[in-house]
Amino acid sequence: MPGLKFRVLLDSKKEEEIFHDILLSDQDSFESFYDAIIGAFAFQGDQMASFYVSNENWDKGEEISLLDLSEGETTGDLMIMKDVKLNECISDENQKFILVYDFLSMWIFLIELVGFEKEAPQSPKLVLSVGENPKEDSKEISEDLQITTDPLDENQEDEYGFDDFEDGISDDDIKSL
Repeated sequence: MPGLKFRVLLDSKKEEEIFHDILLSDQDSFESFYDAIIGAFAFQGDQMASFYVSNENWDKGEEISLLDLSEGETTGDLMIMKDVKLNECISDENQKFILVYDFLSMWIFLIELVGFEKEAPQSPKLVLSVGENPKEDSKEISEDLQITTDPLDENQEDEYGFDDFEDGISDDDIKSL
């Protein structure tokens, strides 16, 4: 069982590089890899996340999701972190992955296989840290994703220009049903 050493770089607008090297077994699941990354960056791990198999151009490929949110409506092969082993998705000696954590704040981690060890650790192991971890709540939600309307304001027009209750069903209509 070989050990795999991955460099996990936080994609940031700051000038400072922040990365961690993590050593783990090729038999480890993506879920244990995810836990090691979240732990190394001191994040809570309470947000949705997905790995994407990538290439030398950092293009997003197949998705490996933290949870199955398909509600039984799977179209294609859904991959879930706890069910997929690392060795199943490594096709290159410099294999790359992208991890997106918290789809509102969009924490993006660029991950590259940077080395091999003859012996794998029993559990994922942090072997190098460079830079100071940001606080998880320090990143602003993207302006494109911010909610700019008050969903409780009944007088506000919706995204299509219609008032919620104008010429529509009233509360009295609903009660009479």
